[in-house]
Amino acid sequence: MRLLSLSFFLVLNAILPVMAEKGSLLTQAETSQFKQTGRYEEVERLCKQFAATWPDAVHCVEFGHTPEGRPLMALAISHSGALTPKQAASRGIPVLAVQGGIHPGESDGKDAGFIALRALLSEKSQPDWLSKITVLFVPVINVDGHERFGPWNRPNQVGPEAMGWRTTAQNLNLNRDYMKADAPEMRALLRLLGEWDPLVYADLHVTDGADFEHDVSIQVEPIHEGAAELQPAGVLLRDGVIKALAGKGALPLPFYPSLVREDDPASGFAETAYLPRFSTGYWALRNRFSMLVETHSWKNYATRVGITVDTIQALVEQTAEHGRSWLALAHAADQAAAKLGGSDVALNHDTGPHVTMIDFRGYAYVREPSAISGRLVTRYDASKPQIWHVPYRDTIIPTLTARAPKGGYWIPAGYASEVAARLEAHGVRFHTLTQVKTAVPVETLRADAVSFSTVPFEGRMMLDLKGQWQPESRDLPPGSLFVPIAQAKARLVVALLEPQAPDSFTAWGFFNAAFEQKEYMEPYVAEQVATEMLTRDPALAAEFAAKLATDEVFARDSKARLDFFYRRHPSWDERFNLCPVYRTEDFDFK
Repeated sequence: MRLLSLSFFLVLNAILPVMAEKGSLLTQAETSQFKQTGRYEEVERLCKQFAATWPDAVHCVEFGHTPEGRPLMALAISHSGALTPKQAASRGIPVLAVQGGIHPGESDGKDAGFIALRALLSEKSQPDWLSKITVLFVPVINVDGHERFGPWNRPNQVGPEAMGWRTTAQNLNLNRDYMKADAPEMRALLRLLGEWDPLVYADLHVTDGADFEHDVSIQVEPIHEGAAELQPAGVLLRDGVIKALAGKGALPLPFYPSLVREDDPASGFAETAYLPRFSTGYWALRNRFSMLVETHSWKNYATRVGITVDTIQALVEQTAEHGRSWLALAHAADQAAAKLGGSDVALNHDTGPHVTMIDFRGYAYVREPSAISGRLVTRYDASKPQIWHVPYRDTIIPTLTARAPKGGYWIPAGYASEVAARLEAHGVRFHTLTQVKTAVPVETLRADAVSFSTVPFEGRMMLDLKGQWQPESRDLPPGSLFVPIAQAKARLVVALLEPQAPDSFTAWGFFNAAFEQKEYMEPYVAEQVATEMLTRDPALAAEFAAKLATDEVFARDSKARLDFFYRRHPSWDERFNLCPVYRTEDFDFK
């Protein structure tokens, strides 16, 4: 097992005496020799004390509150004088956002962030990376979950002795909430990130899974997803951090080490395609760089925090060294995204078929039947390192694309308010119609088949629909929203509004009522209506007769036979199964 990195050990030994004299800037993790992690009171205290100790370099920010009333805290840290979003933007200072505690049981990022940034602020011998960038540090975003404290909240993890809970007070997993933005914490975070517009956004986690020697994985987007022009820089960022970690004794991986078949090391590994409900997939839609950092839960807490400290240090150095050029690339990607109208946009991805055999540093293991569960169980021997020669599915391919409309999307007024609140949180530009707009040429999607999830997921009944876009004219009342495609966040717009996208508002169930039939025709009325229609319309009678002769299922279904006529009658609800998101090629929203 890898112990604390040499660099982390040296920094800690150099800083601890100084901090002991100041008496207030140490974390409980350090004072307990990494047996414990502090409660949220420590975050509030350290945020204020960092600002008091380094008033010219640290700004303590309160950016919202949780459902249980706790403050959401962040630290802006820089030697460039860019301690507000406006200062950073006006001076062209790249912003690195480092987030911990979206899953509070995984507290490595919280403690490592304070240790790493304290070292950067304290030490004078190293290059002054903070003069070139601003670091925005959110120690804990799921604060209510953090304070649901207990010793068994992460049973798969080695230390600390007690930790927070995975979900919020509303039982939401924030790392599934980036698109739908249901949680107050997520809406506050999106507003904060929208103000600061970080170039690089690092989300700090601890993974579960098999036991092996590797101790951290580093994944970056855009590499497989997002703007193609940013992908080479994404590779440079990922590989630069991995090289720095390897140089300090870590065993980093460029992929998430989740086995293809659970608990079976012989099945190997696969690249991960991240949906935008996750931080890694989301931030790439905004033409910026996201990094998922996953230390390994089988390593002890001191080791994991040490690796995370080294990762933050490497991120700071990479952003300081390349940030200006990456920022130029990101702004160019913004301009290119505003011209996506009429182009195909990837909405979903999956692992491709290509396989490479890799040598992976694991441990000796046996697989044997369990007397408890009856299933095969893998038992590892961490005293015996072993190279696993296993398959690695190493490509990501698009599995769903859609043509972005040249003009944008309309949301009818009846569904506009909830959508508008989410679009504002995402920083997506839209316009609200102030007077009726008649006979608007649009494309509409009427679902041929609709299926709802059988159980809630993240508090919502998910929806899947099938159908094709068709040209149509629709009246739009005042209050309807027009969302133009010509904006920097065009990829995010398409992912939110294209109904068949996996994390769209439609998929998350925002419009489920549109797919519920509310009006109906009694069978005795339908019998009478059908008789009149058959008598009046010979062509309809011929169509009905042909369907009876050729469709045995239809012929046996009395309800379907009556619906044949109901759907052709003026009383039929023409809005049933009409998705309340329309495409338009027109740029005129007035």
